[in-house]
Amino acid sequence: MKILIIGNGGREHAIGMKLKKDNPLHELYFAKGNGGTETIGSNISLASLDEIVNFAEQKKIDLTIVGSEALLVEGIVDAFEQMNLKIFGPNKAAAMLEGDKAFAKEFMNEYGVRTAKHHSFTNVEHALAYSKDHSYPLVIKATGLAAGKGVFIVNNYEEASTTINDLLIHKLMGEAGNEIVIEEFLNGFEVSVLSVFNGNKIYPFISAKDHKKIFENEEGPNTGGMGAIAPNPLFTKEVELDFEQNIMLPTLKGLINRNLIFSGVIFFGLMVVNNKCYLLEYNMRLGDPETQTILPLLNTDLTEVIENALNGKEIALDWKKAHACCVVLSSKGYPEKAETGKIIHGLNNSNINFAIAGAIKENDELVTSGGRVLNIIGTADTLEAAIDKAYDAVGQVHFDGMYYRKDIGKIR
Repeated sequence: MKILIIGNGGREHAIGMKLKKDNPLHELYFAKGNGGTETIGSNISLASLDEIVNFAEQKKIDLTIVGSEALLVEGIVDAFEQMNLKIFGPNKAAAMLEGDKAFAKEFMNEYGVRTAKHHSFTNVEHALAYSKDHSYPLVIKATGLAAGKGVFIVNNYEEASTTINDLLIHKLMGEAGNEIVIEEFLNGFEVSVLSVFNGNKIYPFISAKDHKKIFENEEGPNTGGMGAIAPNPLFTKEVELDFEQNIMLPTLKGLINRNLIFSGVIFFGLMVVNNKCYLLEYNMRLGDPETQTILPLLNTDLTEVIENALNGKEIALDWKKAHACCVVLSSKGYPEKAETGKIIHGLNNSNINFAIAGAIKENDELVTSGGRVLNIIGTADTLEAAIDKAYDAVGQVHFDGMYYRKDIGKIR
């Protein structure tokens, strides 16, 4: 098959590697890809939605997989379907479950998806008045797309006031912060559940735990993700059953009732409090770095999973009885202003399992080009061994300013 993968991060590299491992004859194209994707396919410089559609039509692409949430919200799936091109992902209407957190909360409320108590605001004075009358901490979210960095936990009214003004007045997150959601703080543990939707049923993957904060012990600002483990050892059968009954099945009912029918991914970001699941957010594409962590554990042919979803068929998922740990290596300055242009050393060691997130090839050297640079993955029979394997590999890699958390996999 000719497959086009849209995006340029570690997620897209990991998707490509899994597809190629399952089917070495696949011809892969990446828009725009990175220094890792070009070793397993062709990187194509396509900027606009129209350029991507035209390329897929001219190249007779058999399947397109979308990693970019922005393009999903823009309506890339609708555009492809109008041209009778096969694409895996939500249409524009369904993508709003990720693209607009206020819309997502309203959807949750209507269909009984358990979530935190919340309220949405576009008016600064109303938001400030609301936050005065509540106990702390509170969570303030930009409702639009903010690359995983639009969530703020505030501990008092002064912090709330600053955050509200930063988002609504000073446009810290640009248009993503034109509207905000203020919600209660839930004190529990987080779980990531990726799933595939075939238009009539949701098929969950094994669970994962993402580590969002830049510093150890979940301190500092949010990032796109500094590492992950899978499966999440705290996601017990009891918690899984609660997820199915109070999150997944009500979501399925809402999708069908609202005719939000598509073939693609639904990512459930959960907080578990006293064994009860609360939905923090929907993402409507594969998560990052969860994808890099989970796919090495999937025995099933990924192309087969996607094809069955697109054809509305039953989906069987077979998982290795193993564990995985992914450690993100980031550039100095991330998540604010990251340094780039640093040569990466040590990846030639054959025992390192990695995905490239933010690096490009320059003069036959791999050079950093983004905030999150590399995903180093360890898999083993136990979680402890997977963590050790990942960090042993991390110790063999170096670039100037390299930073990573040393507590990925630590359960709090």
